[in-house]
Amino acid sequence: MEKAANAPARKQLGISAFPTLYVVDPSDGHVAIRWLGSATIPQLERLFDDGELAVNGGARGPALEALVQADRAYGAQKYAEACDGFRHALQAGGPEWAGYPRAITSYMFVASQADSGEGILQVADVAWSHVKGTAASAVVAGSALDAAVGLPNTHARREEWLQRYEAACRAVVADHSLGLEGDDLSGLYFSLEGARAAVEDSSGQRALELEHVAMLEDRAKRATTPDQRVVFDSHRLSLYMELGHAELAIPMLEQSERDFPTDYNPPQRLATAYKALQRWPEALTASDRALKYAYGPRQFLVLTTRADIQIGMGDKQAAVATLMDALKKAQAMPDGQHSEATVSGLRKRLAALGAKVAG
Repeated sequence: MEKAANAPARKQLGISAFPTLYVVDPSDGHVAIRWLGSATIPQLERLFDDGELAVNGGARGPALEALVQADRAYGAQKYAEACDGFRHALQAGGPEWAGYPRAITSYMFVASQADSGEGILQVADVAWSHVKGTAASAVVAGSALDAAVGLPNTHARREEWLQRYEAACRAVVADHSLGLEGDDLSGLYFSLEGARAAVEDSSGQRALELEHVAMLEDRAKRATTPDQRVVFDSHRLSLYMELGHAELAIPMLEQSERDFPTDYNPPQRLATAYKALQRWPEALTASDRALKYAYGPRQFLVLTTRADIQIGMGDKQAAVATLMDALKKAQAMPDGQHSEATVSGLRKRLAALGAKVAG
């Protein structure tokens, strides 16, 4: 999706995050089902079964019919309509319905896009006892905790919901029978850390971060291929930096760069680690290597990091030139990859440096 040739597909599908799975109706190209994130094998099987119904027809009963319509609305990024549809499907099917776990998981994804924090929590309160002990529990617990964190401090039920869904996330993390992937567990840890940060519990947050990074290190150690191990690099780097030990990321990132010599990610992450350590020449050299292989929308991460490094080195003129280059490239991105948010962000950074930008 980073390749210019695939910009039309990116626009058609409305991709907002990776990974996302799609079932696309070949008759007219509309997205019949959208699934954000990873999935277990049983979840995939259910997704494919529902995809066949959505594309070929044959859905019977109010729950399945509502689910097909909700999926179509979600596929079209009509989030409020999709929320209503998934709620109707859940009510019509009930907790014993085979489609309940998939419907509740999809609802949580959609509601997070619709900024329906209180709605997420009210649905989670009903669903939790039914999904506890299943793979769907991870999404319900994590989404509900994030929604609780996002509520105003003055909300009457915020503290209650924080406590309930911190406990729920903890239960999911401790339930090894679920067989969750390491990156899914990592997402739950980030939610738990965010909850501790929200109540200004720095010691509790740090304890979670140490537990979190130990889990990721264990998963990386148990990986049997470079592809399996490199999955954990970005989360490990962010945690090492948060804990004030960015230097711990360097050996793993150097190994990843050896394993994937034409991937911009390892040298870009090395540049970020060296930047955190204020080792500016090494950061810039790593950025040079990342820039050689970066393309598409992700190149702007490389370029903005590079500008940060140049500012750290005291070379404001070079930073302005880097950001001007990034702005020119961002403005030229094809439809489907063009982002006004990226263009606006680059303009603001240039203005903060005192640079004059045309238009």
